[in-house]
Amino acid sequence: MGFIAYLVLGLIAAVIAKMILPGRQGGGWIATLVVGVLGAIVGGWIGTTLFGVSVDSFFEISSWLCAVGGSIIVLIIWGLITRRKGVAERR
Repeated sequence: MGFIAYLVLGLIAAVIAKMILPGRQGGGWIATLVVGVLGAIVGGWIGTTLFGVSVDSFFEISSWLCAVGGSIIVLIIWGLITRRKGVAERR
């Protein structure tokens, strides 16, 4: 998959992940793009390493599932980091 395909896949995957997760996740479209690309990388690595899934093609469902799953993981981690930061500032 090319660089532009990863950007498009990451952006769409992050938007889907933000719709799936409850609550409000901050950030504009650039932050969503970054979360999505990181999620696609994390999801692709997990899918390949643990499940032996091929994530070579843009139009394969396995690529999309791994990217959305990775984006959800990245969003959860980002939420934990920002929540702790907000709690520490209130004290």
